[in-house]
Amino acid sequence: MLFKPYKAFKSILEITPEMLKSIGIKAILLDLDNTLTTHNNPRPADGVPEWLDNMKKAGIKPIIVSNNHAPRVEPFAKALGINYIPEGAKPLPIGYNRALKKLHLRREQVCAVGDQIFTDVLGANLAGIRCFFVYPIEPETHFFFKIKRAAEKPFLPKI
Repeated sequence: MLFKPYKAFKSILEITPEMLKSIGIKAILLDLDNTLTTHNNPRPADGVPEWLDNMKKAGIKPIIVSNNHAPRVEPFAKALGINYIPEGAKPLPIGYNRALKKLHLRREQVCAVGDQIFTDVLGANLAGIRCFFVYPIEPETHFFFKIKRAAEKPFLPKI
């Protein structure tokens, strides 16, 4: 099903390099807002820099694939020392395909991680990439997101 993730977690910090390696993952395609940090926050959430360091030390390449524009994504990614794809056009596979090309990896060697069913999960499934759903770091306050989150409720995975 297009709206069903491969696996779900309460937080990105629960995803371990050992688990990823056990299923052949060599890179992780990361959403930005409400996955690595809160919306429009220039700083990563607590624990995220250390989590990324652990991924890199284990040989798993992190790359941000975000629908945000470069002025939002670039400074965040550069501060963490990771690659990025801005304007990913999720749920279309465009950003995921650009990441695969940049990483020189096959679909089965990567997984996507994100907090939205209708962008991250749908986009990864359309691209033929496993998706790990993580619950949002915090609830959004903007009207558009409240509507979107309400529509996602029937599709939210249990953890």
